[in-house]
Amino acid sequence: MSRKTYLFSGALLCSLLLFQSCSNKIPKTLDNGYTLAYQQSFDKASTISDFEFSDTKFWQYSDEIKGGALECTGKSEYQPPVRSPHSVALISGQRFGSFVMEADLQQTGRVYNHQDMCVFFGFQDKSHFYYTHISKAMDDHANNVFVVDGTPRLKISTKTNDGQNWLPKKWHKIRLERDVESGSIRLFFDDMSNPVMEANDKRFGAGGIGFGSFDDSGKIDNIRIYTKVPAQKGTKHF
Repeated sequence: MSRKTYLFSGALLCSLLLFQSCSNKIPKTLDNGYTLAYQQSFDKASTISDFEFSDTKFWQYSDEIKGGALECTGKSEYQPPVRSPHSVALISGQRFGSFVMEADLQQTGRVYNHQDMCVFFGFQDKSHFYYTHISKAMDDHANNVFVVDGTPRLKISTKTNDGQNWLPKKWHKIRLERDVESGSIRLFFDDMSNPVMEANDKRFGAGGIGFGSFDDSGKIDNIRIYTKVPAQKGTKHF
């Protein structure tokens, strides 16, 4: 190989590596103009201090092959005021209005129709919030968008599907979009081009965002929240 060829090959390799590095970076702004307001990749155990829990005994830091994750180890002993999920981890001290959120989820529980993970948003207090219940099968109590408004959780979906295929030891990407002004709520699961759930509800404004499960266990990683305006300060709920 000539010196010129060697130098060209070396320069090409460096360019490819630089391109790959840049392409792996988290975008600071989305096409809709929303900017990155919060991110968490759980690179060290202390990162779980970003969260408040309905029951700390059932949450821990999990060492993964690449980095770490926030792990729910099972159904919490927490008993909510009205029928709603037991295991809740909220981003502490922050309230979000309209947002686009992306995260990676892994379900680690037993396989059955209500095998689930939940994403909470618009969280006002223990009896007033929204959540998406992402489960293997759909019915009036599963795989839908729900509201908790001082009464047991109520399905408010205008669209859903038959259920999500939680594969063993597989990470699934989700994206949740909420527009406070229009009331639009959309959840995407693996396929970012077609929402698996939709709803429209305006009763709660800015509120907490979090993750968890009704009865099961699972892991959360690579959280990114994009907003129109900076997150508001909030108080603890648990």
